[in-house]
Amino acid sequence: MTEDLADLYQELILDHSKSPRNFRAIPQCQRVAQGDNPICGDNYTVYVVLDGGVIRDMAFQGSGCAISKASASLMTEALKGKSIASAEALFGRVREMITQGHGDGSLEKLSALAGVHQFPARVKCAILPWHAAMAAMHGKEECVTTESEE
Repeated sequence: MTEDLADLYQELILDHSKSPRNFRAIPQCQRVAQGDNPICGDNYTVYVVLDGGVIRDMAFQGSGCAISKASASLMTEALKGKSIASAEALFGRVREMITQGHGDGSLEKLSALAGVHQFPARVKCAILPWHAAMAAMHGKEECVTTESEE
């Protein structure tokens, strides 16, 4: 990886960590799942709105390190509008890139996470939101709204 590309990726991760996209609850979502890593303290809830097997909306809330927050932010942007099957395939490619460093640039912004494989302790941070999203898409836990019923 060239130094310019590494700098760009670092800048992208910092941007998504400081100003995460889709950092909110979705009260009317169909599915929700939590990802928790008690060793490092990363803890996220992922909300998914499905429509005919397509991810219409996805958001997350919680707290964690810069890598996990940036990964969650990038993930929500990448998965919106994709079918569940496409999301699963993308998860497989991202997981391989994060764990093994096999990134070829075809993952666009997600390629910013490619360098994580060099830091084994951070791999779980980067992959945690993705596991939560997969659990939400395939889980049975439905969202519970906190709005008062009239």
